[in-house]
Amino acid sequence: MRRRTSRTLPAVLAALLVTVTGACGGGDDDGGGGEGGGNNDLNIGYIAWDENIALANLFKAELDERGYNVNIRQLDVAPTWQAVAQGEIDLFQDAWLPTTHSDYWEQYRDQVEDLGVWYDQATLNIAVPEYVRNVNSIADLKQHADQFDGTITGIEPGAGETRLVETEMIPDYDLGSAMTLQKSSTTAMLSALDRAIQNEEPIVVTLWHPHWAYSRYDLKDLEDPQGSMGTAEELHMIGREGFGEDFPDLAGVIENFSLTDVQLGDLENAIQEAGSGQELQAAKNWAEENQHLMDQSFGQLQGE
Repeated sequence: MRRRTSRTLPAVLAALLVTVTGACGGGDDDGGGGEGGGNNDLNIGYIAWDENIALANLFKAELDERGYNVNIRQLDVAPTWQAVAQGEIDLFQDAWLPTTHSDYWEQYRDQVEDLGVWYDQATLNIAVPEYVRNVNSIADLKQHADQFDGTITGIEPGAGETRLVETEMIPDYDLGSAMTLQKSSTTAMLSALDRAIQNEEPIVVTLWHPHWAYSRYDLKDLEDPQGSMGTAEELHMIGREGFGEDFPDLAGVIENFSLTDVQLGDLENAIQEAGSGQELQAAKNWAEENQHLMDQSFGQLQGE
């Protein structure tokens, strides 16, 4: 199930904090301390988007093994940026730039540190199962609309991708008389996708990279010759002011850290299959199965 808030700038600035206490007993220290001061307590804030859930749990699993006391806290997007800017959270790993989080970046850029890009192919897509052979481009949808009962299976009405499909893609490709966007929820879209694939039926959905569905299913992103769905964004890690000075070794790890689309999709899928409440254990299991990658990524950090 896609545990994602809509890809719009959330209006709600109040959020409940969900704290997962580190295996080394980190508590609720908001200050972060750091390597330089001999205090390796680290607070990571994350939002309920699959790639961020995956990365926060992966970093907790790996850093706890290397002498850090990591707390991970789930918030909404706006409170996360605000908490990093105010120094209440040390690290946020899912800043979508230059577009999706542009408002937050403009507001807080002088109060945070951009620690680097770890994924550079974050895209919004229109996708079909690979077995749908005669549709390879969004431009093909009008001619083959009947194949999909004239329906594009979408997600939440307030999602940024929903707005983009309605205001840009459908007009750009003159699909208004042939197809409609079915708005419901991410969960409903994924359920419809799963049912269609189980029965090998045609379906066209709104999707995005990174997403675990690409690891679980054989999917095809439709070409977008009009460029209606926009260009790829980068996922940045953002630290509180002073992060690099307080955590120089970790900042070096972050600067060089990256995951491929396949690696991230596999990690997300492992967490999805493990189920709610098992995110950290699933991340630990994935890390063990990818030990060489973990040693490459985190090996310079001193363990306990």
